[in-house]
Amino acid sequence: MLFALGTPVAFAALVISFLLGLVVRAVAVRLTARSLGLADRKESLMPTPREDIDPFGAVGAALGGMGWGKMLSVDDIPRYRGRGRAAAVFAAGPLSNIVLGEVLLAVYSVIYPANFLDVIGPADVLLGVRLPFAETVLLSLAVGLLSFGLLAIIPIPPLDGFGILYNALRRPGPSMQWMRLWFEEKNIGVLILLICCLFPLGYPFLLRIINALGLVFVRVWG
Repeated sequence: MLFALGTPVAFAALVISFLLGLVVRAVAVRLTARSLGLADRKESLMPTPREDIDPFGAVGAALGGMGWGKMLSVDDIPRYRGRGRAAAVFAAGPLSNIVLGEVLLAVYSVIYPANFLDVIGPADVLLGVRLPFAETVLLSLAVGLLSFGLLAIIPIPPLDGFGILYNALRRPGPSMQWMRLWFEEKNIGVLILLICCLFPLGYPFLLRIINALGLVFVRVWG
């Protein structure tokens, strides 16, 4: 997001999109877990900084264009009521953000039909766009939420995609346990993500990944 500092309106909208992404993820995860009988119904749906904000994820957002929320461990979501239910809890956060981002992009394409969505990708927006105020805000919020969801669905800890992959397996084998040990407990996953945020200088590799994942989601509205 720091790349967008040259365009203050876009920068502010991207920061808001990251914070909104955290809120949407937290509510979606808790609501899904409660609905599927995997969480106490008395538990609050509202997010809290301690439970939902990952400081490294915030650093990733600043340096790499978009960040992630606090890791949800596979140990936190029981599998005894079905692997599908557990996987749904992990998928709820990313999918909610992707859907909300797409809805806002649809609204953007209707309000601003003379747009350039058919020639840009998420990276172009995350780097900061110079458009009229309202258009900049709407486009940045939409792509920010979309990018938050797409990043979260990558299947490595600390991202939610790993929980989806883990619960998709009937019997997670030694490779999954090895991945948990190194990527989750020893924080290698966080380290890899931060390295991707820093290198190569000028255009982080993480931004390239988000752009590749989200290109079709943006251009479909062009």
